[in-house]
Amino acid sequence: MKTAVLQLSVLGCVAAAAALLTSEAPALAENVTVGLPAVVTDAPFFIAQANGYFKDEGLTVRFEDFATGAQMIPSLGSGEIDVGAGAPSVGLYNAAARGLGIKIVADKGHIAPGYPWQAVMVRKALIDAGKVKSLADLKGLRVATTAVGATETSILDVALRSAGLTLNDVHQVYLAFPEQAAAIANGAVDASLTSEPTITFMLRAGSAVRFAGVDTFYPGHQTSVVLYSGRFITDRPETARKFMRAYLRAARFYNGALANGKFAGPNADRVISILTQNAKIKDPAVYRALVPSACDPNGVLDMASLRKDFEFFQHQKMINAGMTIEQTVDQSFARTAAAQLGPYKPAQ
Repeated sequence: MKTAVLQLSVLGCVAAAAALLTSEAPALAENVTVGLPAVVTDAPFFIAQANGYFKDEGLTVRFEDFATGAQMIPSLGSGEIDVGAGAPSVGLYNAAARGLGIKIVADKGHIAPGYPWQAVMVRKALIDAGKVKSLADLKGLRVATTAVGATETSILDVALRSAGLTLNDVHQVYLAFPEQAAAIANGAVDASLTSEPTITFMLRAGSAVRFAGVDTFYPGHQTSVVLYSGRFITDRPETARKFMRAYLRAARFYNGALANGKFAGPNADRVISILTQNAKIKDPAVYRALVPSACDPNGVLDMASLRKDFEFFQHQKMINAGMTIEQTVDQSFARTAAAQLGPYKPAQ
C-alpha cells in the first residue's frame, strides 16, 4: 500500500514538474533568412537586428550576402531564402511570370525631395570644358548603367526623354557601381547613372560632377524594395507578418536619422554605427558625406514609379506583355504591420 502511494506521489511530482517546465519553457525562435547586398538601403534590416526588433518578434534572422538583387531571385524562387532586398528588375518580373510567387512587399528606398541618392554624374573635364551644359549634351557620349534590365536604364530613359533624346542617342556601357567610379576617373565613360556611395567617391576624387539628381526629373522613383519568397508567404504567413512589423519599426528608426538630405537627425549616430558594423562601407565619414535614400515609415510603395519602369521593360520586350505590375506586388503585410504599430511619430 505504501509502495503504491509512493509511486503515485512520485508520478504526481513528475507530472507537476513537466507541466511547470512546459509552461515556463520559452517558445523556439523562428528562423528567417534574408538575402541582401549589404548597402546603405539595407539599413532597416541591420537596425532591426541591432536594436532587437527581430528578437522582440521571436525571430532569429540570418543575413546572406548577394552582390545584387537580381542574383538573389533564384534563391527566392526556390525558397532557399525567405526575404530579399534590392532593385526591382527584369529578372524579378520574369520570375513572377513563371509563377514562382515572389512578391514586392515594401519600400526599401525611394527618391524623395531633397534626397537624390541617385544622380547623373558627368566627367568633370567635360563640365570644365563647357561640353556638357544640359542633359541634351549627353548625345553621343558613353553613359554607364549597371546592367541590361536594371532600373537605372529606365531612369536614364526618363532623363534623356526630358531632353528630347532616347537611349539610342547615347552609347550605353554596363558597369557595376564601383567600376563606374574608376571608369569616370580614367575617361572610359563620360557619364553614369549611379547611386550612393559611388556618387560620394566620385566627388571626393574630383573626377565627376553631380549633374542632375534623379529627384529633378524622376521624383518618387522606387529604387529599392523588400521581397518575400512565395514559400514564405504561403507556408509561414504569421512569421512574414512578424518580420514586417520588426522591419517597419526599424524603418521608422531610420527615418529618425534623416535631416536636410543627410544622416543628421536624432538617430544618425546610432544608424551610422550600425551601418559601419554591418554594411560593406566601414568608414563613418562616408555615411556623413553621402545623401541617404528615403524609406517610407509605413513601407508604402510608389506604385506609379513601379508601373512606369515595368511598362518600360515591356516596351523593350524584356518581360511578358500580358503581365501587370500588380501581379508582382503584395502590400498587405506592410499595411497590417503599419496598422498594428500605429501612426508614425518622427524622432525628437
